[in-house]
Amino acid sequence: MRAQFVLSEIGVGLRRNLTMTFAVIVSVALSLGLFGASLLMRDQVSTMKGYWYDKVNVSIFFCNKNDAETGANCAKGAATQQQKDDIKAELNRLPIVQNVQYESSDQAYKHYKEQFGDTPVAGLVTPDQLPESFRVKLKDPTKFKVIKSAFSERPGVQEVQDQRDTVEPLFNLLNGMNIAALCVMGLMLVVALMLIVNTVRVSAFSRRRETGIMRLVGASSFYIQMPFILEAAIAGLLGAAFACVLIVGGKYLLVNNWLAKKIQVINFIGWDSVAAVLPLVLLIGLLMPALAAFFALRKYLKV
Repeated sequence: MRAQFVLSEIGVGLRRNLTMTFAVIVSVALSLGLFGASLLMRDQVSTMKGYWYDKVNVSIFFCNKNDAETGANCAKGAATQQQKDDIKAELNRLPIVQNVQYESSDQAYKHYKEQFGDTPVAGLVTPDQLPESFRVKLKDPTKFKVIKSAFSERPGVQEVQDQRDTVEPLFNLLNGMNIAALCVMGLMLVVALMLIVNTVRVSAFSRRRETGIMRLVGASSFYIQMPFILEAAIAGLLGAAFACVLIVGGKYLLVNNWLAKKIQVINFIGWDSVAAVLPLVLLIGLLMPALAAFFALRKYLKV
């Protein structure tokens, strides 16, 4: 009988505040959708970092005959074979180095032509203008500074370059987008909480006579509050369910059917990451409105 009464009160409350309940559902759906998308974007950035950082190398460029005026390291002209052999021997002794590959000027020019093809800049460079280099693969790419500090000032070394610099701006952009999404999510979450509190207060005010009678006949505070809390929880759970639909739809339509076809060099996150986020979204959608309603009712049901 008590359960039937609580359920009937939930139905009455949802019907009386249909417009505000709909607003709560939409706000919760948007805020939790952004929350889930932010978590997935964070996983995507981490995946991309692990993929690209594992592939980039540290390049040690040697002086050639055209670099005599570029710096003190190249003052004596092109790097000698002995200087190259000494550097390679030291690199092979370092525990952080996985392997070392030599690239000649002709090989560097070939890669240059492959990159720029038939563009006008392709004819501006000749093979003798491109330096020889060692491509150093590190076991831990974050240890780049060890290589730079050890070899950047060595005679015959023109420059020590970390290829991570070419992909770092992309990761910074993605991280910035993730922070922006979290900020918008926080704003939407505040709006959703305000709507939940106002909806509960309006519902409690419209049924103040019924709650007053229940208080007089000895009903406990928890029993009186239960219909209002469940109303908010149901609205939040519906919003969370719509958020899950948005997340799954975004993964299927935006990522799998568009981005994955347009940008094939990126290893996008899989459905397992989405499946890990959805239960958290549903849990927050259920608990957040219920707790907001509970604290909002502590004042309005003291009759």
